Amino acid sequence: MRKEKKPSAEKSGNEVCSLKETVGLYRRAVAIWCSEYPKLFLYTGLYTFVKACSPYFSLYFTARLINELAGQRRGEELTKWTVIVLVSAMVLSFLRAVLLRVKETFASIRWMSMGIICSKKLLITDFNLIDNANTYEKLAWVEQSENWGGNGMQRVYWQYERFLEEVFKLLGGIALSVTLFSVRVPETAGTLLFLNHPACPWILLGCMAGAAAINSSVEKTVQRCENQCSELAKQGNRNFFFMREFAFNRKRDLDVRMYRQEEGCIDLFVSNHYFDTKSYFAKAARGIVGILTALQTVLPSLFMGIVYLYVCLKAWAGAFDVGMITQYVGAVTALSGAVSGLFMVAAEAVGNAYYLKGVFRFLDIPNEMYQGSLTVEKRSDRKYEIEFRDVSFRYPGTKAYALRHVSLKFQVGQRLAVVGQNGSGKTTFIKLLCRLYDPTEGMILLNGIDIRKYNYEEYMSVFSVVFQDFQLLSLTLAQNVAAGETYDRELVMDCLQKAGLTEMVEKLPKGIETNIGKDFEEDGVWVSGGEGQKIAIARSLYRDAPFIILDEPTAALDPVAEYEIYSKFNEIVGDRTAVYISHRLSSCRFCDEILVFHEGRMIQQGSHEKLLAARDGKYAQLWVAQAQYYA
Repeated sequence: MRKEKKPSAEKSGNEVCSLKETVGLYRRAVAIWCSEYPKLFLYTGLYTFVKACSPYFSLYFTARLINELAGQRRGEELTKWTVIVLVSAMVLSFLRAVLLRVKETFASIRWMSMGIICSKKLLITDFNLIDNANTYEKLAWVEQSENWGGNGMQRVYWQYERFLEEVFKLLGGIALSVTLFSVRVPETAGTLLFLNHPACPWILLGCMAGAAAINSSVEKTVQRCENQCSELAKQGNRNFFFMREFAFNRKRDLDVRMYRQEEGCIDLFVSNHYFDTKSYFAKAARGIVGILTALQTVLPSLFMGIVYLYVCLKAWAGAFDVGMITQYVGAVTALSGAVSGLFMVAAEAVGNAYYLKGVFRFLDIPNEMYQGSLTVEKRSDRKYEIEFRDVSFRYPGTKAYALRHVSLKFQVGQRLAVVGQNGSGKTTFIKLLCRLYDPTEGMILLNGIDIRKYNYEEYMSVFSVVFQDFQLLSLTLAQNVAAGETYDRELVMDCLQKAGLTEMVEKLPKGIETNIGKDFEEDGVWVSGGEGQKIAIARSLYRDAPFIILDEPTAALDPVAEYEIYSKFNEIVGDRTAVYISHRLSSCRFCDEILVFHEGRMIQQGSHEKLLAARDGKYAQLWVAQAQYYA
């Protein structure tokens, strides 16, 4: 099995953001989070405050209780402090549990957050940009960052929670440990009087800062290594998710089973060593990353020993009671952890900024199409006229024209067929008509006005389209027809009847309330390709737009079902202007006008009889080539 060429890990991930740039990226990320999920950050902050402060209450009250036990042992004082310790512990535990439940309820959606944000972006992005490989590359980078290490927007939330926790710990640690440095050893301490020297607290704080700085430096190195692995991980994840999902894809399952395609996919994945013991990640873990990670675990233990020594020596010298040892050791340890944690958060933020830039590269893709401002006139008589005026078009990044010098007018209420061989420009013609793309040259007019001047959303509402690769959702039949949660039941039934689905609906266990597919309902039903295509036709009728466009509307239907659709085509379309693309020229007999495309040009136009009479024409050639199927 051929191995894929892997991107070099050393060539990626070397981009390092400055602190100023990192702060700017995080401000924007937090603003997005707060805009999308404001209550999540509020309850996360409240929960973090209670969680971080709880240990300090316990340390403070427990120290007083131990002092009393080690001192006078007064019954009323022991009872008071015992009750305070227990009650405060219960109250704080209750608050922490309640806030945790509330926070997790709001946080449950965060796993889908980036998917939702990206979907919103895609839905407002120009179609010509969505149809661009560069856009999908940027989107793949966002998804890869989230799925591989939870980097990008997901990590911003985690770091927000951790940052608040470390800040609250820092403040609590300072409040409970400040007297450790201010209280003096008595003159009777002898050789331990050196503990009163001003340098001692600074030495302790210096050790704390040094440990935090080393941990921060280690984290930066680990982050840099992780960033360098990102390109390899992206390629590995793409292969992994494809391998995981292809066996469950209903469109692939027959080929997979018949030709044992899973064997080749698994061999390819395994032979490239993306995530096994021979991978770049594993080598890094056995090398510098592993060593640095071990160092991170040693430093806190070393500092803890220094803290214990300093506090115990002061207590031994008589600076404070034995109960305060618990408070000071716990407070200084927490203080050190908070300082180190803040350094770590800062280091992680700088590393994560690399991924955030990728997120914003996607979110900042600018729209190029003019959205327009004119209102499309709402006409009950459907008197809309569209004209192509010397329209030419080439796809972005290509030099060859997909369409050249197309000029025509749509007559209101006309049935228009667009035919031609593959690559002749039929689909491009429809994309321009629906303004998924703007012409490279020439213009398209609606009622005499350039369509670019109309409000984009309003212009789109003029069309109802059935694409060849239509999609049905795992919702009820009625919701699929209405393309929404709510619907007009009578209109749904009328559209299904016109599409020839009355008999199918009568056989469904719940009628139009039956779910399509079994993704969410066990009693859902799978529909055949032909039934699905009829449902898509019914959906186009439900929208009731003045223009209806059918892209290969009967491709999945058998000849009998196809004849049934076309025989009542006038009833289905009504007074709409209909345009449909078809490779089956038999359907053209039902149309008023036929457009024949070839190599990007409209080379013939006329009725079926007129075009067939031109025996040397392209239409006649195509008809003769397919004639055996119409006998």
